[in-house]
Amino acid sequence: MTSRFNDLYQKLYAYFGPQHWWPGDSAFEVIVGAVLTQNTNWANVEKAIDNLKKHRLLKPDKLYQIPKEKLAKLIKPAGYYNIKAKRLRSFLSFFLKDYKGSLKIMSLAQTLSLRQQLLSVNGIGSETADSILLYALDKPVFVVDAYTRRILLRHRLIKESATYDQIQNLFTQNLKPDVKLFNEYHALLVRLGKEFCLKRSPKCEVCPLNQKKFIVHGS
Repeated sequence: MTSRFNDLYQKLYAYFGPQHWWPGDSAFEVIVGAVLTQNTNWANVEKAIDNLKKHRLLKPDKLYQIPKEKLAKLIKPAGYYNIKAKRLRSFLSFFLKDYKGSLKIMSLAQTLSLRQQLLSVNGIGSETADSILLYALDKPVFVVDAYTRRILLRHRLIKESATYDQIQNLFTQNLKPDVKLFNEYHALLVRLGKEFCLKRSPKCEVCPLNQKKFIVHGS
C-alpha cells in the first residue's frame, strides 16, 4: 500500500509540478481562508479576503472588534456570509482567549491536543481544522476533502463508507510525516479532482494516474 501511495504522488508531481498551495500573505490569512472556503470556491474567498485587506482588518484583534454585521457584509462574496461571520468570530474568540492571538504560541501546542481544541470551536470541522494545522501552523497533518475521497474511491483504495479519519489514516500510515509532502500531495489531489477526476464525466482515459508511464506536463 505504501508503494501505491508513493506512486500516486510521483505521477501527480511529474505531471502537474509544484502547486505552491496554500496562497496567502500570512498564516493568519490562511486561517481566515480555511474558514471562508467551506462550501465555496477559492475565487470567491479571495474576493472576501481582499475586502478585509482593503479595510486593514486581517489581524485577530481588529477582526474580532468589528460588529458581526459589518464582518458579514465584507465576506459576502464567500457565500453563507452570516454563518461564516459567526464561525470566524467563534474562532477568533478562542484564538484570542487561549493563545492571546499569537500564532507563535499556538504553534507550540501539541498537535493532537490542538486539533481537539480546534474541533471544539463552533463551525470548525475536521477539514478546516486540519487545513489550519497543516497550512498555517506547519503541522504534519494530512487534509482530506471531497476530491481526495472521490479519487481514492475511483481507484478502489477506500470503500464508500470510509470516514474522514479512516481516509486520513491511509495517508499518515503510508507516508512519512512531512509537512511539505502532505502540503504538496493534498494540493495535487485537488488539482487532479478539478481537471480530471470530475464529479460528472471524469476524464479517466487521459488521467495522469491511469498512465503506465510517468508523463511530465508539457512534454
